Amino acid sequence: MRRLSVVMPNFNYEAFVGAAIDSALAVRWPDVEVVVVDDGSTDGSRDVIESYGTRITAIFQDNAGPRVACNTGFAASTGDVVIFLDSDDVLEPSVAQHIADAWGPGISKVQFPMTRIDRHGNPAGGVFPAFDRVPTPDQIRTWMRATSAYPTPPGSGNAYSREFLERLFPLDGRCGEDTDSSTLAAAPFLGDVVTLSTPLVRYRQHGENRSFLLSDEGRFAQQIDQAYRRHLFALEVSGSELDDLRPLFRGRHLLQLRVAHRRLRPHERPIPTDSAWRMFRNALSAPFAPGPEGIAHRVMVSGWSLATLMAPRPLARRLIAARFRQGGTGFLRRAAAVAPG
Repeated sequence: MRRLSVVMPNFNYEAFVGAAIDSALAVRWPDVEVVVVDDGSTDGSRDVIESYGTRITAIFQDNAGPRVACNTGFAASTGDVVIFLDSDDVLEPSVAQHIADAWGPGISKVQFPMTRIDRHGNPAGGVFPAFDRVPTPDQIRTWMRATSAYPTPPGSGNAYSREFLERLFPLDGRCGEDTDSSTLAAAPFLGDVVTLSTPLVRYRQHGENRSFLLSDEGRFAQQIDQAYRRHLFALEVSGSELDDLRPLFRGRHLLQLRVAHRRLRPHERPIPTDSAWRMFRNALSAPFAPGPEGIAHRVMVSGWSLATLMAPRPLARRLIAARFRQGGTGFLRRAAAVAPG
């Protein structure tokens, strides 16, 4: 690794973007480039960004969404390794050295756990993903092919090869507006995904970014639709049959989203070929599908899915609320760790 580019899209994160920029500038590496793209913020973000002068490359554009902002930032960057840092997250100073130590030919990305912090920067709930064992690139590729999922952190916890990114960028809207949906899905098929066990970024949880599915039942459908799009994109990238949805239906995390959505909104079908009968079959086979989870977790997913499918609707709602309660349980955190994107 020669130059590290930190590309940072920002929208109305005046309270956090300064800390994110400071962390990128504090990375201990001889050649670090910081590109900040403000996506039409209406708060005081511009003043904060402009205060860094020539120490960063600052780009200001009309609001177009995070995908377009990342396209703009990547086009302006020059590093052979690129991190897309969310503007409310914070890099550890040693991140570049750890990446460089792991880097080698054929790598699409290096991924690393994230430490949860609250809006004030204080520790807030441990590290994710929690790797029981660090997976090999071949294991990740196998899991992705078999279940359309693998253990991965979201956006800021990934450092990508420029050569890999140039095969995807500029990103179109096939995987939605989240940049990492496309990159996480394609990475195992276009190179090796190398996993580090050391947390190298701090993920800030606050009211503006915390995903809470139960606050809007429609979010289940959105998550399922995104997974469906991501899978179709991965099939195209990998050269697989474009109508092969079997891996998607084997995914244990997605199974729980499908079951919850089915009981909450039974007349909607985010995946056209899905059905209650398919969910029953997937729940029965859930303990046996490939993946990094232990047997206890697999059985728990299977049992919860079957119980939720068969329970009277009021009880099903209680089971869904317990499973997807804000803040999560150990069960929730472990399940979320294997969903790309």
